[in-house]
Amino acid sequence: MEERQLAVRKRHQVTLQNREKLSIDGVTHVESFDDMEIVLQTDAGTLVIRGEGLHIKELNIDSSNLAVTGHVTAMEYTDEAGDKKGRGLLGKLFK
Repeated sequence: MEERQLAVRKRHQVTLQNREKLSIDGVTHVESFDDMEIVLQTDAGTLVIRGEGLHIKELNIDSSNLAVTGHVTAMEYTDEAGDKKGRGLLGKLFK
């Protein structure tokens, strides 16, 4: 199982140029997006991109590529178990 996970993660690549042009390989699904935050699933887990004036310039799920323009201020990987944002009120009460 570990060998498969390592092989999957090798397909994932993130390239950020001058905090304005972001290219991501290994994208499997875009959860949500607006001009301040993009949440997407990648081969390496959930990736949250935060910034200003974010715009999805290109999305190709068949080739797993995503291109974003705008001012990127933060990128964060989250795991499903530790993602408090998506757990809801009951999930927070019953840790």
